[in-house]
Amino acid sequence: MRNNKTSDTNSLRDRIDHLIKAISAGMYEREEIIAVSLLAVLCGQNTFLYGPPGTAKSLISRRLSCAFHKPAYFEYLMNRFSTPEEVFGPVSIKALKEDHYIRKTDSYLPKADFAFLDEIWKSSPAILNTLLTLINERIFKNGETIEQVPLKALLAASNETPDINQGLEALYDRFIVRLMVQPIGELQHFEFLLNSKPSSAEANVSEELRIKSDEWDAWQQQIHSVALSSETLTIIHLIREKLAKLDESTAIYVSDRRWQRAAILMKAAAFFNGRMATNHSDALLLQHCLWTEEKNHQAVTDIVMEAVKASGINSEYSLADIDRKKETLEQEISEELFHSSDIYKTEKIQGKEFFKFAPNFPRSGHYNSSKLIYLSCEKIKSQTPFTPVDISGNVIREIECSFDGQGSCKVQYIQNRDSVNFTPAILIKKGDKKEGVNQRLIAALSKSVSEIKSQLLSALEIVTNNFSKIESELASLFVPTEKTNLAILGISEQVESLKLRIKDCERLEELCR
Repeated sequence: MRNNKTSDTNSLRDRIDHLIKAISAGMYEREEIIAVSLLAVLCGQNTFLYGPPGTAKSLISRRLSCAFHKPAYFEYLMNRFSTPEEVFGPVSIKALKEDHYIRKTDSYLPKADFAFLDEIWKSSPAILNTLLTLINERIFKNGETIEQVPLKALLAASNETPDINQGLEALYDRFIVRLMVQPIGELQHFEFLLNSKPSSAEANVSEELRIKSDEWDAWQQQIHSVALSSETLTIIHLIREKLAKLDESTAIYVSDRRWQRAAILMKAAAFFNGRMATNHSDALLLQHCLWTEEKNHQAVTDIVMEAVKASGINSEYSLADIDRKKETLEQEISEELFHSSDIYKTEKIQGKEFFKFAPNFPRSGHYNSSKLIYLSCEKIKSQTPFTPVDISGNVIREIECSFDGQGSCKVQYIQNRDSVNFTPAILIKKGDKKEGVNQRLIAALSKSVSEIKSQLLSALEIVTNNFSKIESELASLFVPTEKTNLAILGISEQVESLKLRIKDCERLEELCR
């Protein structure tokens, strides 16, 4: 039974793969756009194509309709003079004579399986308001009758996004997938375009590849059986955190509805790739769902990419908690087992610590070179000049001293400015291990390090094992390889990061020996 299920999922994946290739044939640099648009159609989501005129937006829509078996397709170019009759159908004169206001909707949007509305934002409010209800609830109020609309997905296009405060936010929010369609960029593809005949709106799709209505209906239910993986949820949370931190000028609002529909899109991507749980490649599709206008498109793309790379694989351990514990433990080891500062050879005078020094000034015939001076230990970290004292604590005014902040002191005979340098003798250097530390304390610290190391080893095993399982599954029909490679890079960096943490634990173990 399981083998049959696996065979079915592989067969579906291969079928969608062939379908994408068939409808994108000859469409240079449009493969990803067509693949994602088809995915949106396959799970009943609406798509907005944004780009300048002449970039094949309407052609993309016509090609997508070829993926289905005998679809009822409607297409219309909006303008400010467009009337509801041109989109929803003319009013029936016969019914009007009988005092009924009914539109003849055959061959118009209310009876379409798929529709393409070009320059959508140029339309009148009357059309857009009706459109909002139609695509949101899949119903059309035709006079006194409520008609169920068979519309599976709507594609719209424009070279502009709707202006703020024009009352179009709710309608724009219904277009879950938003794709940038730019002119051909690569020179080779551009030359191919020049040397080829205009692309046909009819794609060469065999009948066995075409999707039937009952198949599409069944898939809508099966898609909801796909689970959002813990990695996908981590990526979503990382993205939401980043979006919340954007300043007011670049803030992006993502409605709960949009998040929910975006989740359906990710589940659909997993389903048609033959999986029953989402992964990193599906989360990459969020780059097409969260931007609102051209100026924040790149920012959203970067946020999604960074989140996918940073998420790694769920290791079942909180690395942030482990890092905090390890940092606290390292500090405790340092304080309990090692000297935190240099210990100098000093002498006490009147309860204070001093360095003893016998200065030998080369050019001073008046100063007794065998006379000892004492320099205050408190001055070692200061560069402020000070005077030393004698064994009784009396100030020696003919001498001035100043430390350089690095542990060396300049001792100067004021009368002729003659000077010598003094460096205090260090008995124990900073970082040297303490003697006579309680062995039970050492054992307890060592055990704590071993526990952290054990958790990291376990996390590494989980990540590496899962990585080997899902690496091949990161390939997606709807995301280019160069983008899915970002997830692989992020997981590889996660593995290396865990190895570095383990090596650091080994260093701490050595410190406890």
